[in-house]
Amino acid sequence: VFALGGFLRVAAGFDIGLSTKCVVIPKEMDMCHKIGYSEMRLPNLMGHTSMAEVILKSTTWQHLAHTDCHPHLRTFLCSLFAPVCLDTFIHPCRSMCVAVRDSCAPVLACHGHPWPHSLDCDRFPADEDMCLASLTKEYKHSHKVLPKPACQACPAVEEFFTHKRVLEVFCDNNFAVKVKLSKKRTVFGDQEYNIECQVEFITQGSLLPYETQSMVQQWLLINENCTQRMTPTHRPMAYLLVGNIEEGVILVNQVYRWQRRDSQLTLATQKWRYHKCL
Repeated sequence: VFALGGFLRVAAGFDIGLSTKCVVIPKEMDMCHKIGYSEMRLPNLMGHTSMAEVILKSTTWQHLAHTDCHPHLRTFLCSLFAPVCLDTFIHPCRSMCVAVRDSCAPVLACHGHPWPHSLDCDRFPADEDMCLASLTKEYKHSHKVLPKPACQACPAVEEFFTHKRVLEVFCDNNFAVKVKLSKKRTVFGDQEYNIECQVEFITQGSLLPYETQSMVQQWLLINENCTQRMTPTHRPMAYLLVGNIEEGVILVNQVYRWQRRDSQLTLATQKWRYHKCL
């Protein structure tokens, strides 16, 4: 899905003296909405000269933005694609690029793409210069650092099982989340997903249900090859994802197809409340 190809190029030595204009950030660039400003400069720091080009080239990155692989990913991307309308261009600092790259390159790798040369962090100014700095240290102190979803081989989807076997699997793992998945086509013809999550159980004491929910959503976006396999048609499908959170990493170990006519999963989740693991 990340068709990054050759069009990701930072305009090295881009002439800021070129005539630029302020334009409203288009609705198609939802990753750059609610970031603190509503107008951007055109041409931008990627050297895109028309709004059609900006929209086309930025959509490639919208998928990455949805994975929330770094708290400053949107700030970083939007400073390049939709720079704020000031008298001068404000580049992202090298430290911000490095922080975003280190968190998000594994997600791109999971989709079969390297971090693009065009976003080589050495191209960006050092922190002493006027640039957008990363606040990662402060962020870590003020926010709980949640486990990160791992890029992994897809577990096979199981369709035939007994509630007793499911309870054994529950005993070996520490979360189970019911997921309703459906896919939709975007105006650009690529795939996007509706993901609804409902936590069935979690035994990892320090985590809250909504945090687990959001981590499973991230897992599905990062491991999109699995999500594609779980949505063969545009009809909504329901699954139970069972997994572990270990050493700051979230892994999905088992995927069950939740079919209405089959009550085994419902039975397992009801019995879990009173179940004693061996």
